[in-house]
Amino acid sequence: MEELKNKKIPFDQLEKSDLYVDAVYEGGSASNIRAEVLNHLLPKCGNSGGFRKVKRKNSSKFAYVVLYTSMEELEWPDFLDTETGIFRYYGDNRKPGRLLTDTKLKGNQLLEEIFDCLNGKGNLDDIPPFLIFKKTGEGRNVQFLGLAVPGNPKISPDRDLVAFWRTSQGERFQNYEAYFTVLDTGDKPILRKWLQYRIDDYEHSNQYAPDAWLAFQKSGRNGIKALQAPRLFDIPTKMEQMQCNEMGRVCLDRIRNHYKGFSQGFEMCAINIAKMMDNNFQKFNLTRPWRDGGRDAIGIYAIQSGSAINYPLRMECALEAKCYGTNTSVGVKEISRLISRIRYRQFGIMITTSFVDKQAYSEVVEDGHPILIVTAADIARILINNSINKENIESWLISIDETNPMISDNIRAQWVAEKQNTYQAR
Repeated sequence: MEELKNKKIPFDQLEKSDLYVDAVYEGGSASNIRAEVLNHLLPKCGNSGGFRKVKRKNSSKFAYVVLYTSMEELEWPDFLDTETGIFRYYGDNRKPGRLLTDTKLKGNQLLEEIFDCLNGKGNLDDIPPFLIFKKTGEGRNVQFLGLAVPGNPKISPDRDLVAFWRTSQGERFQNYEAYFTVLDTGDKPILRKWLQYRIDDYEHSNQYAPDAWLAFQKSGRNGIKALQAPRLFDIPTKMEQMQCNEMGRVCLDRIRNHYKGFSQGFEMCAINIAKMMDNNFQKFNLTRPWRDGGRDAIGIYAIQSGSAINYPLRMECALEAKCYGTNTSVGVKEISRLISRIRYRQFGIMITTSFVDKQAYSEVVEDGHPILIVTAADIARILINNSINKENIESWLISIDETNPMISDNIRAQWVAEKQNTYQAR
């Protein structure tokens, strides 16, 4: 079918279409609810909410559940890691005033129930399949990201559903952070008939179920086969290293402006970015500006076996930070300087608010130098995934400056006061 070749399903074909991973399902031209996609595409599916639950006929149990996201809410950064198949989704208690599970659509209550079933406090048969859709940003179009199940073999049962606190409008409240896995269903679609049978004739529905779903239903967490899509690597262009959404651009601009005339301050910021990127980074120590020898900080990267019994593997890393503008690249000189200072059994990290030019990047890749490159696009993603946005980035930067051991007390106090006055004057 031509529409499948282009991965776009027209609105007038939704009611007979199956679900294809990464396909875009087009909304209608009407300006009202009749143009919505999901209630046409999916049997008995509703029109609103992040959780859209469909029950089995004559039962309180669910046939399937839709998780609907824009992936653009900075306070609640839902995220699909396509390389691992792990999907992070935030619950529906997103404003103060309610208890954790006392939400209108009872999404958090559902999360509790299905993760209890996954972790041995219930029946695996009571876990419904989860269908993940996201907005495309074009009209009412949505994209199908895949069939998902709760948990992941690489995430321990005490970490796949976590309640945490937030503050909004001066009030504290709790929400859930949940981890799912998108299943590898091969090149076959998710059949609409399977979803319909799960509603009307549940006992006979498995004849139409994907094999990956049957494996999960039989073995739970141990039966999960993730849809993993390793990235094919080419030397990224300047545009690819710099691209981000408007919120990311604003945050990067504010970082550059914050450390303008005081580039050493960005070194502490870069350490915080590294730790947010991967919490295995530990114990960074800034080096003296006149003695760094091409390294702004030395840190430890620790890998543990999963228990507290065995001693972790610890590797030293040398971090170099460059707070550059959009038209200034990290070149061969800076990269060569870092390479020459990496000692035996160390690896390097180059973190820049700009990009690495092609020649320097090629030398790192082609010669196999152990250097992790983090550019503007990466920084924007890391900030968004950790709920740093244009509303709070300035206070975040000031909090970093206040802990910078390389700044004397007098200079630190003067610097922080100047920045606070600048931001308050806006």
